[in-house]
Amino acid sequence: MPTLIITGGSSGIGAATAKLFASNGYNVYELSRHGADCPGIRHIRCDVSRHDDCADAVAQVIAEEGQVDVLICNAGFGISGAIEFTDIEEARRQMDVNFFGTVNTVQAVLPHMRKRKHGRIILISSMAAVFPIPFQSFYSASKSAVSTLASALRNEVRHTGIKVCCLLPGDVKTGFTGQRSKCNQGSDIYPNMERAIAVMEKDEQNGMSPERIAGKLLSLAGAKRMPLYTTVGLQYHLFNLLGRLLPQSLVCRVIGCMYS
Repeated sequence: MPTLIITGGSSGIGAATAKLFASNGYNVYELSRHGADCPGIRHIRCDVSRHDDCADAVAQVIAEEGQVDVLICNAGFGISGAIEFTDIEEARRQMDVNFFGTVNTVQAVLPHMRKRKHGRIILISSMAAVFPIPFQSFYSASKSAVSTLASALRNEVRHTGIKVCCLLPGDVKTGFTGQRSKCNQGSDIYPNMERAIAVMEKDEQNGMSPERIAGKLLSLAGAKRMPLYTTVGLQYHLFNLLGRLLPQSLVCRVIGCMYS
């Protein structure tokens, strides 16, 4: 049986993905700070922002299963607020989990996959990497960093037998919205901030189900060829294409109008 490691698998997209892979014959290991074993899924407590936690968790999986076939780096959270007033430690925490958490897990898995000359690594980014959202700047930046990491990693491991893909979901209805850490300071200076965040969160709550994202991830894990960047849903495929083809000044103006 193939073995999957997924980070942030205790809720939302991660939980839906873990369940779907388990029901499709995978040995599933879910890495997160809060979680528990459930049928077909083994929980390992892991803070992805801690390098040693990731190394120990991956070593445990390899000791128990002898292999890691698929790694999905999904752990993440969101913060919102004006750049000017965001606490710098909160901004660092955003990058520590979303970006460096991905780096830590990838670094832990790479030696094993490289030795086997086999493995698939799927990094979860966001459409916010293509369309940076005002007042969600640090989340957008962290996901942009993940997308760039995927591109560089793909070339670095091209001749090792490891395949790399980056999935950029659009709006998904999960508990992510309610768990967002908000800084409302500066709303008198930035009068469009509250509306921008409200629009963003309404779009999220009207978004697709996490099970749909899980289905895409299962398809990618078994695909003969994995694209570098992909998303879910026709409208997001179109947005992704336009975001990469249109002048960035125009993209920025359109986003500004959407959230003004």
